[in-house]
Amino acid sequence: MGGLLLENRNAVIYGGGGAIGGAVARVFAREGARVFIAGRTQARLDAVARDIAAAGGTVETAQVDVLDPQAVGKHADAVAAASGGIDVALNAVSVMHDQGTPLADLSLEEFMRPIDGFLRTLFITSKAVARHMGRGRPGVVLTLSEPGARLAVPGILGHGVSSAGKEAFSRLLAAELAPAGVRVVAIRPHAVVDGPAAGSYTADLFERSAAAAGQSVQDFLESGGMVQGTLLKRLPTLSEIAETAAFLASDRAGAITGTVANLSGGALVD
Repeated sequence: MGGLLLENRNAVIYGGGGAIGGAVARVFAREGARVFIAGRTQARLDAVARDIAAAGGTVETAQVDVLDPQAVGKHADAVAAASGGIDVALNAVSVMHDQGTPLADLSLEEFMRPIDGFLRTLFITSKAVARHMGRGRPGVVLTLSEPGARLAVPGILGHGVSSAGKEAFSRLLAAELAPAGVRVVAIRPHAVVDGPAAGSYTADLFERSAAAAGQSVQDFLESGGMVQGTLLKRLPTLSEIAETAAFLASDRAGAITGTVANLSGGALVD
């Protein structure tokens, strides 16, 4: 099969200036999509947009507070009005949270931060785009999760519950949107080995764990405990996540919905 995977598709990426969001935006544009990237920091959005434009892609940026339902809805409405609809949406918004603190030392606020933050943005963005999808044209909602959704390890209570919540949200939304012809697929990468180098918040997130192991964050992601817990003995790359997202958003994955694409390197096996 030849041709571009996402030719003439309109794709909205929230958190489009981040490491994963930016990587996905670049691949989507390469595959022919008209990409709309939204996020908190205009400078980071502009950096991604420059890369896409330099490669001949089509991209528009918008500074949007993804915790503001009115702002997200207004942006989605504007994208749909300008382009004729929304075909693909990805929520790649990051929420800084705690990993490593046991229950006895964990505050309620720290526990709830990822649960409220991630799921609130997922609800807001999904609701905004869903009304502009389907009804005779392909529609795909992609979400991001983590292996914490199924791992039983200490110190990730808030993170694990939020990850499981995102996957449950995706399954349930898939059932709700299927009659309109809209697919919903969760992507579950492990920690991304080249994320920090691309400006990911995981550079700060894993700093404590890396220090406890006597390693730099990069060494921790290349050879630390998480790596040893995978079958492949390596963590996924931004390129692997972005290429998987493009496939899942395309017609080639037209029978896939209500499931999780497992990019954990074998940390979890299905």
